[in-house]
Amino acid sequence: MKILLLSFFFLIPAIAQAEDAVVSTAAAPAPQARPPQIQPPKADNPADGPGLCIFGGQSGKSYSSEAAFKSVVWKCDVIYVGETHDRIKDHLAQLEALKALRVVRGAKVAVGFEMLNMTLQPALDDYVSGKITEEEFLEKADWEHEWGFDFGLYKPLFDYIIQNKFKALALNVPKKIISKIARAGLAGLDAEDKKFLPETVNISKHKKYLEFLKASFDGQGETPMSKMFTWDNYLASMAAWNEGMGAKIADFVNANPGWSVLVVVGNGHVMYNAAIPASVKTRTNKIRQASFYTEDAAECPAVFPKAAKDIANYVWYINHSTGAVTAK
Repeated sequence: MKILLLSFFFLIPAIAQAEDAVVSTAAAPAPQARPPQIQPPKADNPADGPGLCIFGGQSGKSYSSEAAFKSVVWKCDVIYVGETHDRIKDHLAQLEALKALRVVRGAKVAVGFEMLNMTLQPALDDYVSGKITEEEFLEKADWEHEWGFDFGLYKPLFDYIIQNKFKALALNVPKKIISKIARAGLAGLDAEDKKFLPETVNISKHKKYLEFLKASFDGQGETPMSKMFTWDNYLASMAAWNEGMGAKIADFVNANPGWSVLVVVGNGHVMYNAAIPASVKTRTNKIRQASFYTEDAAECPAVFPKAAKDIANYVWYINHSTGAVTAK
């Protein structure tokens, strides 16, 4: 099984892109900085779709039928479908969850995007309401610089949002804020910076999640960049990143009873439910959440792999190179 290590390099102002680097759990080499403008590989065939090979992350039970999948989505107020950013089928999996939400919530659906920071909410509102064109939105959002991955990967989601008159939420904390925390800690923020964060930023105590973050931090090796940061400040920056997005989701859910939110975010932010899901849980009352971790697999496992236990509420296996993965 592979997991995503949150890349440390996005914290450097000279590197314009926040990213998740794929590494093996058996051997975790240092994540490499990605050039600000990169096009994703085109190995995926969108026509195949993601398939349905889904297991309960705790129980190991199969949820690989349409009815089982929908039964999970339909009962939840917040659904997280993680992604490897340049994999189209992960985004098509997110679209499947969005379609399922529409059946039970009608137009009372919002989609939260890690890809857009909070300052871009006005441009996002104008785009999904039809006030500006796609081209104008991409320019106003500075998509290529702000995110960098091909917008075409996300276009099916945005098209479905517009078609069904859903709401869309720009979730992310501006990168300059996270960078400042990584260099100087939370104490280094001024009053203007703090406007992008909740009043309280909780540092995760989840053992496996902290091990995951420590591997990311240690994976940088002895480089001039790595020496600019301490572990405590790095941990605080990760907490602020997750807490900022979690607070934004929680604020929406609290203000809009009866609505559901689909969260479109990198796998690293949902794993072990210790990042964004934990933040939302502490800021809401009695809402139902479900996280899906998307994992590459050539075939649907006959039995749920022990290595994936507890990585999320559900693990969704997707073949990114050929046809869809479906349970036999």
